[in-house]
Amino acid sequence: MNHRADAGVSIEPLGESALLIRIGETLDDATNARVHAAASALHAAGLPGVVDIVPAYATLAIHFDPLAWVDANGGPPLPHVASAVRAMLASPPSITTEENRVVEIPVCYGGAHGPDLEALAEHAQLAVAEVIARHASTLYRVAMLGFAPGFPYLLGLDPALAMPRRASPRTRVPAGSVAIGGMQTGIYPAALPGGWQLIGQTPLVLFDAHRDPPSLVLPGDRVRFVAIAADEFDERANA
Repeated sequence: MNHRADAGVSIEPLGESALLIRIGETLDDATNARVHAAASALHAAGLPGVVDIVPAYATLAIHFDPLAWVDANGGPPLPHVASAVRAMLASPPSITTEENRVVEIPVCYGGAHGPDLEALAEHAQLAVAEVIARHASTLYRVAMLGFAPGFPYLLGLDPALAMPRRASPRTRVPAGSVAIGGMQTGIYPAALPGGWQLIGQTPLVLFDAHRDPPSLVLPGDRVRFVAIAADEFDERANA
């Protein structure tokens, strides 16, 4: 089963209780904006039994309770959900021009907090100060959360700062590490293994299961990094 919705969009099963909406094939801001527009439209529609809507770079997963879609004839629910979603997306959802929530993330760049900063500066053939200035001058979009709870994949990295992942991943990356992997930048929400280039660290807690919502930043948010000194990092981390 593969349903077409608006031009360039397809809907396919993802197991028996989920659908995957494919909106594009590229990793770019325009495609991701369409993903979040579709997610907003689906949230607003209030389709019965929908338990989660999960945006990614170019796809959108819809998880639902099959019992909410069982018809009187006992037919499988998947086609009914797909038809409802297809009807909703027959016309492309409007992409809002309103400014999304902006979250400022303080970052202590370099040194013990960013052990790969100098290597990245050398790779980019830029001064360390220029790397910091460029990384902190962009207003990023939270394209998706993934890899680990609360890990934000951010779109908008200056192409000059792109750098391949490390050949040998670290077995432990400190929580709050701000990193670059290829054309992406992100933040490790917990101490995890990882192969991205570490350029700084934030004292903020990215994910707390006891917080509502648990993630500090959410898909569709905008993120701005703000450079701070090591003493301010220590003060905020120990607060």
